[in-house]
Order: sequence, then C-alpha cells, then structure tokens
Amino acid sequence: MKTKSSRVNVAVVGLGYMGVTHLRAWQKIRNARIVAVCDATRLPENGVLRGVAGNIKSDSGGLDLGAKLKTYRELGPLLADPEVDLVDICTPTPLHPGQVIAALRAGRHVLCEKPLARTPAETKKILRAASESKGFLMPAMCMRFWTGWRELKELVETQKYGRALAAAFRRVSQRPAWSTTNTYAGADMGGALYDLHIHDTDFINYIFGRPQRVQSRGVISANGSIEHVVTHYIYPGGPLVSAEGSWLHQGGFSMGFSINFERATIETDFAKGGAWRLSEAGKKTREVAWRGPDGYDAEIRYFADCVARGVRPEVVTAQDALTTLQICEAEEKSVRAGARER
Repeated sequence: MKTKSSRVNVAVVGLGYMGVTHLRAWQKIRNARIVAVCDATRLPENGVLRGVAGNIKSDSGGLDLGAKLKTYRELGPLLADPEVDLVDICTPTPLHPGQVIAALRAGRHVLCEKPLARTPAETKKILRAASESKGFLMPAMCMRFWTGWRELKELVETQKYGRALAAAFRRVSQRPAWSTTNTYAGADMGGALYDLHIHDTDFINYIFGRPQRVQSRGVISANGSIEHVVTHYIYPGGPLVSAEGSWLHQGGFSMGFSINFERATIETDFAKGGAWRLSEAGKKTREVAWRGPDGYDAEIRYFADCVARGVRPEVVTAQDALTTLQICEAEEKSVRAGARER
C-alpha cells in the first residue's frame, strides 16, 4: 500500500463532462499524477482535451494534461499498464460493473461515479470483487462532501438546534445535453431517478439513516425511464423527509434543501449562491456563507488521501452505494405501482 508521502498515479476512464470534472480535481492534488486516460471516442490531442459543458460547471476551455500522457481506447490495455495505481471510472452507468470488477481484479484502487451499477444485484457482484481485491473501492457520492451540505450531518447528530423535525430536498435540471451520443436518453441509464435524484436519496440515507420504506410518485417518459420523482422517506417516530428530482425543469440546474429543527430552520438554494439562510427562534434571520471545495474536489482529495495512507474510505463505502440503490429501486417500484408504499 501507498505511504502518506507516496505519489498516486491516476488513470481516468470516460472523458465526458464528469471525466473532465474529475481530471480538473486530480490536477489540484499534489501527491497525485494523471498518467493515462481512456475513452472509446474522445481523446486528447497533443495532450489537450476539449472541455465539456455540464449542469454545475461550465468547462468550455481545453484541459492541458501534458505531452507525456498515455491514451487508451480500451480498458484492458490500460489495466496492463503497471504505472497505474488508481482507476477513476466516469463512463455511462451500464459500463460500470464490468469496468469496476476488471479494475479491482487487476489490483487497482477504484473511484467510480454514481451509481456503481443500475441494479442492486449488479452492485452485489461489485462488492464481492471488492472484498477479494487488494485495491480500495469508493463510489463518488459527492454530496456527502459538499461544503454547506456535509455540515448538516453534525447538526442532526449533535442536535445543536434540537431534533430535526422535517426536511425537504430538491434537485432539478433539464435532461443532460452534453453527451454527443445522447447517452442519458436511454432507459438503461435509469432516468432522473438514478442519475440525479440518487444524490439526495444517498444524502438522506447519510444524515438520517435508512428509511423504513418510501412512497413515491413520478413522471415516466415514453421510453420508460422516470424523468421526475417526488419521494417521501418514512421514518416512524422520526423526521418528515421528502425529496424531488427532475429532468423536466426548463430553467437550468438547481439544488437545495430546507430543514426544520426544533429551534431553527436552515434553507439553501445553489442557484442563488448556496449560502445558508439560518433562522433561529428569537433571532434575526442571517446568511451563513460557506467557503471550501465543492463536492467533486473534496471527494477526490479524500480518496487520494485514503489511498496514500493505506486506509479504506469510511465517509462513503461500496455498501453505502448498495443501500442507496436499494432505496432508489424501492422508489422506482413505488412510482410504477402508482405510489403504493414499498
């Protein structure tokens, strides 16, 4: 295993919007070096990769990865490269199981964009491979690391403002349009529920624990994927929790939350800057501005540090990814059954 002073050699697989986002984050880490990239259709030219626009960040400029960068169009030859320590997988979801398992069996550390797989059954196969590998596996669930969001977990646990009584989360956008092959339109990607809304499902599981059951309503597209979902997460004796996720929103990307404690309410809207609007009982409402890395930078820095120190990730684990997928699957079943509880 790597020591704290060791440099981690990284290969990024999948060079769309999320791959570019991860590459930019890796470039900020002193003890990490991007040694290779892999994509079937899009590779750097003379070490420069064209930018891609996305929902949160606009990467219109090119990304200079250096003339010594190795490029691959297939994963197999990349995994045969002894220089690669860590494989960062940012490909479409249907490709994840085969690629993650291959990388783990090759003894590499693996960071994989969410979801790890399209179904819990496929995720369990990945978990078995991870248990037999010397490499670490971490799903990239960025909201657990997002400045202004991650702080909620401590407030819920310490009850600084009393018990959490109710919470609502919202994440909406147009359908992703940055894929030149219209990847996200396919039903096998899972629609907004599995690509977008899954962030809030995971975050809710992170701060409140696994709900006893869910109750969901949704809008189903012509190809069968769920394009809009509203879910109530049932915690008997606990807080009233809901989340809305959508690809039907025509006003651009937005994410936010409102959480009511016994003695305070906290609200935020990413589209308005992301600062907290904190209203405490008996006090004037004030804004709390958070400064720090976004969730992408923070999660990648965390995983790089885990690999360098030889310590398995704990903030988010492969088991967490399985739990989140199981909850999302229950949401999907509830939507398709006409919002009957599952």
